[in-house]
Amino acid sequence: MHVGSVRAAPSRLAALALALVAALWLSLATAALAQPANDLDYAAWEQTAGRAEQLLDAADTSPAALDAARAEVAGWRERFSQAQTLNAPRIATVREQIAALGPAPAEGETEAEDIAARRKELNQQLSELQAPGQRATEAYSRADSLVRAIDEQARAQQTNELLRLSPSPLLPASWAAAADAGMQVVQGIVQDMRDRTYGAARSALIERVPVILIHLLAALGLLIFGRRWVDSLPSRLSSRASDYARDAVAFAASLGQIVIPTVGAYLLVRAIDTTGLIGPWGRPILMALPIAALLVFAGRWLGRRFFPMNSDPPICYPDELRQRGRICSTLLSVMVAAHYVAAQALLPLSGLRAGAPLGRRVPMEISEAAAAVWHLPLVVLGAVVLYRLGNILRRAPSYTTPGTPGYRTRVVGFAGNLARLTAVIAPLALVVGFVTMANALLWPMAMTVGLLALLILLQEFSTDLWVLLRRNRNGARDDLTPVLIGFALVLLSLPVLALIWGARGTELVEAWTRLRQGVTLGGVRLSPGAILTFIIVFTLGYLLTRVVQGTVRNSILPRTKLDEGAKNAAVSGLGYVGIVLAALVAITSAGIDMSSLAIVAGALSVGIGFGLQNIVSNFVSGIILLVERPVAVGDWIQVGNAQGYVRRISVRSTRIQTFDRTDIVVPNSDLISKEVTNWTRGNLQGRIIVPVNVAYGADTRRVSKILLEIAEDQPTVLINPAPSVLFTGLVNEGMTFEIRAIISDINQGMGVSTEIRHQIIERFRREGIAIPFTVRDFYNDEGTVLSQAAAIAGKAPDDEEEEGEDEGVPLRTAAAVSPKPGGNDPEGLDPRIAGASSGGMEDAGDNDSPGQR
Repeated sequence: MHVGSVRAAPSRLAALALALVAALWLSLATAALAQPANDLDYAAWEQTAGRAEQLLDAADTSPAALDAARAEVAGWRERFSQAQTLNAPRIATVREQIAALGPAPAEGETEAEDIAARRKELNQQLSELQAPGQRATEAYSRADSLVRAIDEQARAQQTNELLRLSPSPLLPASWAAAADAGMQVVQGIVQDMRDRTYGAARSALIERVPVILIHLLAALGLLIFGRRWVDSLPSRLSSRASDYARDAVAFAASLGQIVIPTVGAYLLVRAIDTTGLIGPWGRPILMALPIAALLVFAGRWLGRRFFPMNSDPPICYPDELRQRGRICSTLLSVMVAAHYVAAQALLPLSGLRAGAPLGRRVPMEISEAAAAVWHLPLVVLGAVVLYRLGNILRRAPSYTTPGTPGYRTRVVGFAGNLARLTAVIAPLALVVGFVTMANALLWPMAMTVGLLALLILLQEFSTDLWVLLRRNRNGARDDLTPVLIGFALVLLSLPVLALIWGARGTELVEAWTRLRQGVTLGGVRLSPGAILTFIIVFTLGYLLTRVVQGTVRNSILPRTKLDEGAKNAAVSGLGYVGIVLAALVAITSAGIDMSSLAIVAGALSVGIGFGLQNIVSNFVSGIILLVERPVAVGDWIQVGNAQGYVRRISVRSTRIQTFDRTDIVVPNSDLISKEVTNWTRGNLQGRIIVPVNVAYGADTRRVSKILLEIAEDQPTVLINPAPSVLFTGLVNEGMTFEIRAIISDINQGMGVSTEIRHQIIERFRREGIAIPFTVRDFYNDEGTVLSQAAAIAGKAPDDEEEEGEDEGVPLRTAAAVSPKPGGNDPEGLDPRIAGASSGGMEDAGDNDSPGQR
């Protein structure tokens, strides 16, 4: 029995590519490519199924045999899946013909002989047409069961291989076996070179010298001069690019740091292989070197991009940690490459089907003990480097900057902690003897860290491309599109992550097959194709609706006599109709049968009746408002305590802008069920009322004449009906009058009322007419009356320079209120009188409007 290692990254990437190709072939296969059901060789299928069942019953079936059997059974399963729909159009036609004959007679009843004969004939045709599909369905079920059984046995073999215990590499016997195997490999390589340097091999080598030199010179040029040139290329190109394109250009140019050195390494390997000096012992190692070089240069590139020294990093580590991170990344990639070479060329196969075929390995079998010793330095050195790198990554949350997404630093920190834990467990498992488990933990963890760094860099690159397209370096980074692109990158990386941690390509293909078939929810089958069709059709319908709305709003409605509210109602209604039609067409195009959701729809209607009645009420009220239009956009309305201008009427609510520029969202049901005052609906005219108090002793008729003249002088006051002045009462505060006038624009009511009050003060001052005000008498503890001014200042009458509070003289007030005639102030109104309220003036038009606040 041989110890094994986990698959290296290139093998898994190749398996992923094969899996994706197979999935694409399965998803795009059509009935034209498959054999008709009548031509399926069911005898051959029975033989294939029998062999697969025998392999499953055997206890020592190899993984390669299981893979071959699974591929064959999966091919039959796909053909059976396509055969299930054979004759579907004809079956549908025959069923329609049977339905056209009417319902079959109940038991004990008869029907016309010609109809009965025709019904029997059509039923016979239907049975014959359905037979191939039914047989294919039965065969498909058996094939699917065999595929599941093979996958279960393969996973069981993987688990057994992971838990298999090998001899400890610390045992002296293991070191002796490793030294002996190493000497055999070295001797084999040396012997190959000796055998190929004499005779005809030497003559052939001389003939191939020009080709060898060309490959060698090209390889050295790319590895020495080309690598130096491409390392400086990003900085040189970014310095010449615009501010929007600098980061994207630098990232794209930096990819040459992987491509050019890898091509140079490949040419160098070709030059060595062309010499013919490398035989069966050394050639497997040589052929693994190009992929190993790719791993090294890719890891070096990841480290340089993730820990840059002269540009903005994805995570703002200090310069010292960046330098250490670059070194650890390069060393870890070297260790991964060394493990790949060993796994592909030297170390034996495992139950995980890792490594290369036997034909691509050295021509000897390496014992478990020797393999464990050879694994020991690779695992220990790799664990040390991974631990140091994880120690750097785990500090990411400590260096979060405002421009860095918080989830990114948390994920990187978690990956760093997980890497440190893995770096401790893997060497311990190897020392105990769990060689496969140690490799299955360490190297996938290293590849996972590299994949995480690559995802972060690709997210940054997609953001840079979006900045380049938007020409907005700051605002574009906060858009939704880069976030969606990053989410898509994460989804695409999941199959790669599954392969890294040991998933087989066939398992990914099987998962995609299950996903492509869809799932059943409430009697409705949803598949990725149906969902994608629904999204595309609905999006096209929505965009078409918006285009029609824009055309109607800008080209048709301006030529009509509808007001602004009616135009908005028409555009809104057209939008709702378009969205409903787009949804119906999308559901039909996706092939979703909504008839099976009738029960769900009934339950939903009950839920709407009980739990969503307010929303439905607002929705219906919105439709009534849009149709009847008792309130239109631009109207000045009052609903309860809310007062202002209507700015928008939607289906659920209405937005009112108050006079202090705040928005109030009023449910539409309130506009229908409550009392609504509309000041401007259909007519901007409105009445204002300005109350005025006059002191006793004034000529009331003279006062009425003055007030009427003031009202008539206002430019917005209408002559018909003419303004009027009413003598409304005699009260303790004085004689009360009211100016009542109709103005042409009620929106200017506050301004007109204000101007009338200014003119009243001016005219009353000239005419010697006084406006009464309230006077309060203040007393101290001795009963002495204080003047109002002194009382307000808080001073005693005898010594106003000293404060009453300091003298300990508290003040008392008497609520005596009396009107004071204006004859005491012949020169005009006392400032206190002019500043006092004229009896609490109120008017119906004193509503603040945006122009007066």
